[in-house]
Amino acid sequence: MKFLSDRRFLWASAAVLLLLTVAAGAEFLAPYDPDLQAFVPLDPPSWAHMAGTDRFGRDLFSRILVGLQTSVLSTLVLVVAVTSIGTATGVLCGYRGGVLDAILMRVSDVVLAFPGLVFALAVAAVLGGGLQNAVLALAFIGWPKYARIARSLTLAVRGSAFVDAAKLAGSSDARILVRHVLPNALGPVFVTAVLDIGTMLMELAGLSFLGLGARPPTAELGNMMSAGRSMLQSSPWVVLAPGAAILLAVAIFNFFGDALRDALDPSTRARVEEYSK
Repeated sequence: MKFLSDRRFLWASAAVLLLLTVAAGAEFLAPYDPDLQAFVPLDPPSWAHMAGTDRFGRDLFSRILVGLQTSVLSTLVLVVAVTSIGTATGVLCGYRGGVLDAILMRVSDVVLAFPGLVFALAVAAVLGGGLQNAVLALAFIGWPKYARIARSLTLAVRGSAFVDAAKLAGSSDARILVRHVLPNALGPVFVTAVLDIGTMLMELAGLSFLGLGARPPTAELGNMMSAGRSMLQSSPWVVLAPGAAILLAVAIFNFFGDALRDALDPSTRARVEEYSK
């Protein structure tokens, strides 16, 4: 298989698998209870506390592991939600057309007209903040991109000979969408979703940093950086350690996304680049 012969893709897959394994098993890998306030506050990194402690005397490495779990899980939920809603909307609009297509595409135009993160800040503020509301806010601004991609691909497939043959054979619209249209849209949509994981993780951490995402005492990488920003000069590890975790996670997801895109056949890669512009 082509994927198995691509070393870059195999290395990227191994890195993602390791990251997901660490995130999934964070509670078991953490050397201490992430909420335990039993150590010297603001103790610098040492053998006992690899990332130091925060101002409440909690082990930062343990909190980073659990925070990574919170951030990665929330990001994956966000990506699945945005991809599902956007793809379903785009395929439906591209296949059916008419008033529904016109209305939903104008709505997507309005959403895309605003700077994404600024719009997400406003939506999250209206919803009242919190991790769930941050995910909802980012989902609200994220679905139009996928709707546009899926709609364009559906329009390209809708008039194909195999779709016309399926109609002549008496296939229902639902069967045509599931058997013929959707499979042709999933490739570029999936690659785009993988490439967006790192961006969405940063956006979610950004909302938490600004106080509109996860709230203390929940361990989340963005709010951990926010909690330590006033101590950046005196105790830099409080900010730099969770920041490094975000950097590493985003780099791994971006590496995997690029490797996946490059491992695909040239025609699919060209379509991904075309519809992602």
